[in-house]
Amino acid sequence: MPRVSVLLPARDAAATLPAALASLRRQTCTDWECVVVDDGSTDGTAACAAGDARVVVLRTPARGLVAALATGLAACRGELVARFDADDLMRRDRIARQVAALDADPGLAGVGAWVRFFPRRAMSDGLRAYEAWLNGIDGPAAVRAEAYVECPLAHPTWMLRRPVLAAFGWRACAWPEDWDLVLRLLAAGHRLGVVPRRLLAWRDHPARLTRTHPAYTPAALTACRAHFLATGFLAASPRYHLWGYGGTGRALRAALAAHGRTPAAIVELHPGRLGQRIHGAPVVAPPALATLPRLPLVASVAGPAARAEIRAFCIAQGWCEGTDFVCAA
Repeated sequence: MPRVSVLLPARDAAATLPAALASLRRQTCTDWECVVVDDGSTDGTAACAAGDARVVVLRTPARGLVAALATGLAACRGELVARFDADDLMRRDRIARQVAALDADPGLAGVGAWVRFFPRRAMSDGLRAYEAWLNGIDGPAAVRAEAYVECPLAHPTWMLRRPVLAAFGWRACAWPEDWDLVLRLLAAGHRLGVVPRRLLAWRDHPARLTRTHPAYTPAALTACRAHFLATGFLAASPRYHLWGYGGTGRALRAALAAHGRTPAAIVELHPGRLGQRIHGAPVVAPPALATLPRLPLVASVAGPAARAEIRAFCIAQGWCEGTDFVCAA
């Protein structure tokens, strides 16, 4: 039995799959198998994966990513399952480092790793900021703290214990399947870590699902946050304080209202909003929180610098992140 099963869904990936598999074959850890799920390709993807006894190719009709992942997971034999995509590249020590991290901490359900997007020349400022945010998440505490911001672990870097993955699995929903699974794992009490090294070269291109699929639109991401906040952090509290009423805060307030969660107060710095009422909630400055009834605080402010300031303020009040307040933007 291989120690690690590399789960690789692919569709029409003949142009990039050979390089991806070459990077897998160069791994310093050789105790692996690779399960390639050819999801209805028409370009010879399956032929690119043939010729290596460690690579199993499963050909299916075109059913989509979640179905391909489920099919591949059922065929994985390793005790650890590593995700990988057909257009990305692994660093030589990716598998070895992630196996070592899971061996060193049996309480971890899985780990991700840092990434480097390529090609660099056409990278937008937004993508650079996203890469920096991902690569600032360095362990289980940071994974949990950033979990409502966006998916804190890059999907193609995952290595999870197979029993945990089999128990939860991916599911098709109105938001990203990877973020959904991470939030369900965390809600169930599982710990997820990070190997703080750039172990994956993550290819950016216009056809990436994150750029084309409706599950990755801003509205879908907001719906995901609202669902898991309402069923998790705000499960016992229909009222909460909302910090931030910019674009992200407005969208989250509306999405949470659909779950029966409404703000008792809105915390703002904008002088034009202070003293007003928004949807019945008074708009107050941060110091006024000390005079209000104690309720869960949801900070919905974009940008890591702004979130750091809010975290510092809340910690100075003696509040605990994840219990008294969360960042969700």
